[in-house]
Amino acid sequence: MDISNASRFLQSYNRIEAQLKLLYNAKATASFTDLVKRCSDLDITVRRYASELIDYGKLRNAIVHRTAGASDETVIAVPCDDVVTTIEFIEAMLCRPPRLIDAIKVKKIASVFADKPVLAAVEAFRENWQKTLIVYDHGTMVGVINSYGLYAEIEVRVKAGEDLNAFFTQTPCRDVVHDSEMEKYRIMGQDATVFEVFVAFEERKNLLAVIVTEHGVFGEKALSIVTPSDFPRINRFLENYNAKPF
Repeated sequence: MDISNASRFLQSYNRIEAQLKLLYNAKATASFTDLVKRCSDLDITVRRYASELIDYGKLRNAIVHRTAGASDETVIAVPCDDVVTTIEFIEAMLCRPPRLIDAIKVKKIASVFADKPVLAAVEAFRENWQKTLIVYDHGTMVGVINSYGLYAEIEVRVKAGEDLNAFFTQTPCRDVVHDSEMEKYRIMGQDATVFEVFVAFEERKNLLAVIVTEHGVFGEKALSIVTPSDFPRINRFLENYNAKPF
């Protein structure tokens, strides 16, 4: 009997089990099904494939058999190709998840210099049709200007009777950059996974975007910016790997 499929299945199964134990800091004797249920609250990939993993836990017990008193297990059944392909895929998603930067790639990001007048920010919004501008001061990211935040700034100044022409042409962009605006954003490094991004939006309902930099440090150059409008694009990337869409 050709047991290559059984060997591949068990190899992925063992790696998944080891990853779950590491994730939950579980004892060596923890059952696979219990691990899946507990880790579902900790990991979005486990949660998405919980039913398949529980089924594969049962299948694993049907594939191997240990005679009473023996130390070795014997293969008594062989899984089909589809099952092997699926568990290998789940293993990859759990142990080697795809990076966000691979799914979204580096894309053009709207930006403006801190010493430029606010009118330059307005022009950048018009040209790029993006809701967020990264503000740089001598190559360092110092914050963002959000289009809705700028609307609020304009409203305050109108009600105060200020000269809007002077505001747009003489006020530098750094003066409309507020630290509180960054609370609506999350910065991640380029090695962040697609699943970490989905979790970020899941955990923070008021999150406007994830800004990707080289090391996930504020001040670095932005490599990409991800908003919920990018989810279909990420899902198409995952579909190439036969992943469940979000």
